[in-house]
Amino acid sequence: MKKEYKYRHELKFKISNSAAEVLKQKLSLILDKDKFAYYKDGSYLIKSLYFDDRDSSSYYEKMDGVLYRKKYRIRMYNDDDSFIRLEKKMKHNNFTAKEQILISKDIYSKILNGKIDEISKPKGLLLEFINDYKTKGLIPSIIVEYHRLAFTYPISEVRITFDSNVQSGLYNYDLFDKKYPRFDVLEPGMQVLEVKFNEVLPLHIANILNDIPSAREAVSKFAICRSIK
Repeated sequence: MKKEYKYRHELKFKISNSAAEVLKQKLSLILDKDKFAYYKDGSYLIKSLYFDDRDSSSYYEKMDGVLYRKKYRIRMYNDDDSFIRLEKKMKHNNFTAKEQILISKDIYSKILNGKIDEISKPKGLLLEFINDYKTKGLIPSIIVEYHRLAFTYPISEVRITFDSNVQSGLYNYDLFDKKYPRFDVLEPGMQVLEVKFNEVLPLHIANILNDIPSAREAVSKFAICRSIK
C-alpha cells in the first residue's frame, strides 16, 4: 500500500542576527515558543547525522535542484540519548514532508557501525531505511549541529524557526562524541530563518515577516555543511 504524505510549504531565508532579534520580539507577542525549548533563551540544540550514498547523490540532487528528492537522517535534541529519531525528509519543489520514528541508542549504534543485520525485526520506516541502506549503499555523510529557537501557531500549523551557530562535523559521525571538531558554516552575523505552514500563511504573520529584510534562498544546512567537506 502506497504511503500518503502530508506536504507543507517550506520557505527559507538568510537573515542577520539583528533582524532576527527584532522578528523574534514581534513573533513572541502572537506565537507560542516551541515545546522543545531547553536553554534560557528558549532555544534547543539539534544534532543531525545525514546519510548519503558513495556517489553523494543526495548532495548533488540538492545542488542540481532536482524537484523530488529524499534523504535520511538521525536526529537528537539537547544530547538526550533517550530521544533519538530516524527521519526521512522528502522535498518536492517548495513543499516538504517528513516521516519519523523513535529508535533506541542500541539501534543507532548498530546503524553507525554498519551492523544493520543485527537489528531485530525492523518495520515501517526503519525497515525502509535498512533496505535503502543495503541497496543504495548508504553511509554516514555529515553531522550538522545548530541551536534552534522556534515559534508555533495552530492555524495552518505554522512553525517559524531561527537556526544559529550552525556548525559542521566533518569526519566524525558519532552524535554522542562531544569532542569532535566543529566548523562554523554560515557567514558571521547570519542565521537561517525557516517558515513552514500548511495551506496558507495567516496574513498577520505574513505582514510581520514582510517587514524584515531577508534574502530568500534555497538554504540547506546539510548542503552547506557537506560542501566544505
